[in-house]
Amino acid sequence: MLKKLLNSFALALHTIRTRLFHTLLSILGIVIGVGALVTVLSLIDGMEQYAREQITNTTSLKAVMIETDTYKRVNDVRLQKENYSYLTYERFRAFDEAMTLPATGYIAFKQNSEVQLPDSSSIGAVVQGINTIHPTAATIATGRLFSPQDVAAKSPVAFVNHAFAKQAAGKSPAQTIIGQTITCKAKAVKVIGVLQAQKQEQPEVYLPISLFTDDELKTDPPRVVFEVENVEQVQAFKKNAETWLKTEFATDTTDFRVMTNEARVEQAAKGFLLFRVIMGLIVGISVIVGGIGVMNVLLISITERTVEIGVRKAMGAKKRDILLQFLAESVTVSLFGSLLGLVLGILATLGIVPIIKALTDVPFQAAYTLDTFLVITIVAIVIGIVFGTYPATRAARLNPVEAIRRE
Repeated sequence: MLKKLLNSFALALHTIRTRLFHTLLSILGIVIGVGALVTVLSLIDGMEQYAREQITNTTSLKAVMIETDTYKRVNDVRLQKENYSYLTYERFRAFDEAMTLPATGYIAFKQNSEVQLPDSSSIGAVVQGINTIHPTAATIATGRLFSPQDVAAKSPVAFVNHAFAKQAAGKSPAQTIIGQTITCKAKAVKVIGVLQAQKQEQPEVYLPISLFTDDELKTDPPRVVFEVENVEQVQAFKKNAETWLKTEFATDTTDFRVMTNEARVEQAAKGFLLFRVIMGLIVGISVIVGGIGVMNVLLISITERTVEIGVRKAMGAKKRDILLQFLAESVTVSLFGSLLGLVLGILATLGIVPIIKALTDVPFQAAYTLDTFLVITIVAIVIGIVFGTYPATRAARLNPVEAIRRE
């Protein structure tokens, strides 16, 4: 069987060589269709890769986030809860100590507030109560950050970002704010540090979260983030966190949302998969037109080779031998057209990517994945079989006597 199959493909290649120009014209549709499919899939793969890089660069895939859900749904109506559980600094410390997997925990309380300066003027700023600043958020430029000991001792200290320091200092250097006492949220604190300047920043003041009362935290419940050591530990840590919350807040476990950034990656992947399928189906129409061209070249080939088919059947060739011969020829022609389309698609992306970069100023690259090549191969084989079945069946059904008599 394998020998017959190889002979059939060898005969198909010989036929293509002897009628190369006619074959090229007939498979032009499939070349264009496959080329368009390769271009679309490569560009979409490149978009997905770029999106994943952006998500990874802007957020940590090793982060597990816990937020209080202050809303509920009643008859599909979103309503504010009157009572809900939330994490305080003491509960956060218990939470952190209860986790068995190694991780660094951050708790942050954020509210917009008016901050009074020593000269009785005020600045609108984002006031944040934290236990420590995230390393990726900013680095200290002048002075120092408050320490875990300052948080535990409820020391009345604070550090500010560059935007706040610059606005508070006026014409003086930004670092002159250090050592001054400011008042925010009815708390007088001494400024001990200024963060480095960031792009498009707004005035911010950072206080030890231990300075805020439980009632103050309840108005806008803190957000907790744990950074695990390895991405592989994220799901296990998430389950541990959910278990602790259910145990600690057994009266109502619907007050908390435990999330990871992996969900964002999965959502992006689903979106690109949907886009890939839709665009693939649209471009697939041109591939079907190309398949009709393959069927056309086979029908013409059968007409021209009627006597040859009759002689083969008269010499003992069975229907399945003729069927296999023309199916092999159909698949070979389809693969040949798909190979040319693959080359055309790659050349097209090489020309399109620079245009995209010039118009969008984005470091975008097309991605050629194994999945794309597998899809093209499968498409070629399916087209060869589907559109070659009718011509092959017609050739296999020829009566040898009638076929020879046509000479």
